[in-house]
Amino acid sequence: MIPVPRSRVVSYRDDGPLSRGMGALVAGQLPPLPPAIAGAFVTGILLLVGLGGTDGLAVFAPAVTLLLAGPGSSHAHDGRVDWLVPPILRLTEYVFVAAVCFGHDLHPLIIFALLGAMAFHHYDLAYRVRQRVYPPPWLSTAGLGWDGRMLVVSAGVIIGQVTAVCVLLALYLWCLFGWESMTCWLAAPRSGVDEADIGTPD
Repeated sequence: MIPVPRSRVVSYRDDGPLSRGMGALVAGQLPPLPPAIAGAFVTGILLLVGLGGTDGLAVFAPAVTLLLAGPGSSHAHDGRVDWLVPPILRLTEYVFVAAVCFGHDLHPLIIFALLGAMAFHHYDLAYRVRQRVYPPPWLSTAGLGWDGRMLVVSAGVIIGQVTAVCVLLALYLWCLFGWESMTCWLAAPRSGVDEADIGTPD
């Protein structure tokens, strides 16, 4: 079993190594909510300017979002409304990926597979946190985090291989998240989950 993190809200963020590295630079001194809102707003503007992520400034949306929201990853997220940060990051990631995929006329099955892999991971993560069955620290690194996944899709736009990149990313994420989730839940002792059920309520 993985030790309980200092804040379960931080666990919901699903930060990648880049975001966590930027958070380490500010040592938790930056409030997380305003930067996350700013990142989502700027991403939306860049997507509109870039015609749904097909070209232009839209490819810089992940980098801008990372620069804005990444430093807040080391904060304790103990404010009254800091619980809004993870949903904002999820919305930013999903909207960007969907805009790029639809903007490049990818097959609906590819879009569904890629968004489905991310949604599966986030649902699994949320359920684990509630049950105190925390994922291993390496998973957020291997899974690239919200920031890394956006950057990979953006790289696909830059090199002109959006379809291939999205297909490979979807396959990779399904294999990683599916395998890790199955092995984790099968290995978790039933007694540990039972104890979590009667633990301190959220």
